[in-house]
Amino acid sequence: MIAQVEENKIYTPEEYLEFEVNSEERHEYINGEVICVTGATPNHNQIVLNFGGTLNFGLKRQPYRVFVTDQRVWIPQKRIYTYPDVMVVQGELQLQEGRKDTITNPLMIVEVLSKSTRSYDKDEKFSAYRTIPTFQEYLLIEQYTMKVEQYFKTGKNSWTFSEYYDPNETVSLNSINFEITLEDIYDKVEFENSEVAVKES
Repeated sequence: MIAQVEENKIYTPEEYLEFEVNSEERHEYINGEVICVTGATPNHNQIVLNFGGTLNFGLKRQPYRVFVTDQRVWIPQKRIYTYPDVMVVQGELQLQEGRKDTITNPLMIVEVLSKSTRSYDKDEKFSAYRTIPTFQEYLLIEQYTMKVEQYFKTGKNSWTFSEYYDPNETVSLNSINFEITLEDIYDKVEFENSEVAVKES
């Protein structure tokens, strides 16, 4: 039997987890609300593959684990279960108590923005991620134009911000010894009208 979300029902975390393992679709959990994670566009998937694959290769034989798309994260202070597009964990995995499939200690996270989730990823989700003690860096990658936003933790309540538009620019991570050009992030990505919008000079 395929699990289905009941409209207007408030789920406990335990009910959500039981529901999720019996579902053929992925769902996020936001303080009682269960939301279906819809299928992604080719551009979205290509960017995740380009960034995650290059990152995984760049960190081979180093004490980091790279995950993409289907790895669930628990954010206890905000009561959120979510599936980051790309995530890096340093050292040993810390799992939610009683679970073998839910991580609690991401070091850095990448989200590829879509029209329906852009505001949430930039605001509420970033705010939730910041409550995770191990979380140090956040990248937001546009899929409709060439643009990357980078946030890096510099103090208890301080984050630095950088943004990139040019295909020749290099994004250098601060939490990890890794860099990648925008040209490589967007390899094989096809923008509408075959035009790439760049920052006006």
